[in-house]
Amino acid sequence: MLIAWAVALAIAFGLSAAFGGEFVTDSSAPGSDSEQAQRLLSKRFPTQSGDTVRVVVRAGDVTSAEVRGGVDALLGELGRMPHVTSVEDPYATKGSITADGRTLVARVYLDVINPNDMPIDDTERLLATAEAAERDGLDIALGGRAVQLAEANQSGSEMVGLLAAAVILLLMFGSVVAAGLPLAMAIGGLAISSSLVGLAAAVVDVPEFAPIIGMTLGIALGIDYALLMVTRFREWRAVGLDPEAATVATLDTAGRAVLVAGGTVMVSMSGLFAVGLPVMNGTAVVTMVATLVVMVAAITLFPALLGYLGRRIDRLRVPLGRRRAAQISADGHLVPAAGWTRWSRLVRRHKVLATVASVVLLLVLAAPFLGVHFGLPDAGNDPENTSSRQAYDMLAEGFGPGANGPLLVVADMSRGDGAVLRRLQAELGSTAGVAAVSPPWLNPAGDTALITVVPTTGPQEAATEDLVQTLRDDVIPAATKGTGAEVHVGGATAATIDINTSIADRLALLIGGVVVVSMLLLLVAFRSVVIAITAAVMNLLSVAAAYGVVAFFLEGGWAGKLIGIDTATPMAAFVPVIMFALLFGLSMDYEVFLISRLREAWVRTRNNSQAITTGLASTGRVITAAAAIMIVVFAAIVPSDQVFIKVFGVGMVAAILVDATIIRMLLVPAVMHLLGRSNWWLPRSMARRLPQLHIEGPPITSARPLDDAEPVPSR
Repeated sequence: MLIAWAVALAIAFGLSAAFGGEFVTDSSAPGSDSEQAQRLLSKRFPTQSGDTVRVVVRAGDVTSAEVRGGVDALLGELGRMPHVTSVEDPYATKGSITADGRTLVARVYLDVINPNDMPIDDTERLLATAEAAERDGLDIALGGRAVQLAEANQSGSEMVGLLAAAVILLLMFGSVVAAGLPLAMAIGGLAISSSLVGLAAAVVDVPEFAPIIGMTLGIALGIDYALLMVTRFREWRAVGLDPEAATVATLDTAGRAVLVAGGTVMVSMSGLFAVGLPVMNGTAVVTMVATLVVMVAAITLFPALLGYLGRRIDRLRVPLGRRRAAQISADGHLVPAAGWTRWSRLVRRHKVLATVASVVLLLVLAAPFLGVHFGLPDAGNDPENTSSRQAYDMLAEGFGPGANGPLLVVADMSRGDGAVLRRLQAELGSTAGVAAVSPPWLNPAGDTALITVVPTTGPQEAATEDLVQTLRDDVIPAATKGTGAEVHVGGATAATIDINTSIADRLALLIGGVVVVSMLLLLVAFRSVVIAITAAVMNLLSVAAAYGVVAFFLEGGWAGKLIGIDTATPMAAFVPVIMFALLFGLSMDYEVFLISRLREAWVRTRNNSQAITTGLASTGRVITAAAAIMIVVFAAIVPSDQVFIKVFGVGMVAAILVDATIIRMLLVPAVMHLLGRSNWWLPRSMARRLPQLHIEGPPITSARPLDDAEPVPSR
């Protein structure tokens, strides 16, 4: 099996190297007005349809001969750089110099439509050239998405997460061998899934941030699932099974739980396809591949490693913390830790208080999300020492906040005449919220016109979104009625608005579909209608609390400054969508870990209170350790300069912390104590039709055989 994994890794790496695709972040919403504008620009204005880099210059007088000479020399040098198709002359372009003569802006047009396709080395050459042209009294900054990408800090999250996870595993198991098994399985799965990302990119559009999320998820799931299985393997060994029998029993119990848990993650991530955006489709494929590889590793690589290390699972002990020796009851069952047993009984005694307090705390955490503003973080949210942030601030100060998010109005004049352009320009200029309108710019064929509209508000403000909708719904239709001209509103700001709208329109479908399918999966796994419903409700509460924490950090106050967010920042609409899919799946993981042990005790005793107390006490330690590992893995991506990656990490950390403490350790057992035996209710007609997954496994004692072929050794 180990040889098979080595061969699979070599094949995956070779195929990816030979046929792997490039990462592409498609920031358009299919069928939207902004996408139609971009297509028209690409077809009729090929030299101006690509991405742009803004050159912002500030001086005492940018029109002086000395400054003009330096600017002309700089723009000439930039025009000879790779991927630059043309450079705008700010001295010949109306509106490129402020009224006070202190600031000018020139646009450098690139031959790449998607800024992610611009080589970072070439962007860095542009930055170095601009920096060399600066001198006393002359400030120069470059802005644009390509510049942001070149200046972004790439954090080594994978290694940091693995090292932190290793420390937690050593603290939990006290053995290098036991701690190394989960790491070995996670690294094996990571190696395969990382190699397959390139193949996925050849089939679908994979955004640049998807591999980061996929690798982080793969590491976290791989370690968590192996942690559960190592814990179960040691328990089976403690009740008297030899290594081979203990491996079989581990796969027959924890292995089934891992498959169900991984299945819920894949179901959740498949919900991203419902959004209908290429960026979401690519993210779904990458994360589903990472999860699938981990599931395969759990049932193939892990038992193969146990074949070598099963008898040595507790070797190479390290003096870290105090470890309780396993205790076996008279009937052959593992006795839970005393501390977790006391906690379980405390929750049972105060179940009403625990339920009310948990729900109130979750609602308080979720409250900031009610005031969240959706939008795409831009250069105004970058660190203050970056060129992109300096260019953004200089433009806003000199030309107004709307200069950082101009709207591109593209008119197809194939069936219109020139008169409509004059009327359109006049109507646009008289619209409330418009600061400036450029004269129509005709393409060489004369059948398409481009008008730049500068709003009075910044690209992140709600008023700008209202302006876009007003132009599309009222101003443009009135100005072009009966002319035959087709006019679209595009540009980066309009595209962001369209993406947010598209996601919002499909969000209910995503949430509803994922919740229903996950409930069905839990219904089959645990054969209980009540558990399936309560699990869905509690997981939704956990996700809402995580959204609230993210919104609080995005406000840019003291909490935001802790992670490098010093200004009020909008939430990218796709962040809560990806977070929901991941968090709902991961929440179901903990639900499966906990309920599988509760059901095992219930099947054995038919005593609801005892089952809850025993199950919680048996899983408290492993869930806490699993949550700690996931927290450090996702916390490792928080230092990223990309705001949406940063807040994604914060949201995942908050959600896992909330889920593993408030939800699993307090709310779930408290509610189950309140519901009593009705927790396990299942209509008889449904019971006959549902398959038996047996993820809890049979109750094994020292006298009961594991199966017909392999008896349990007597203690």
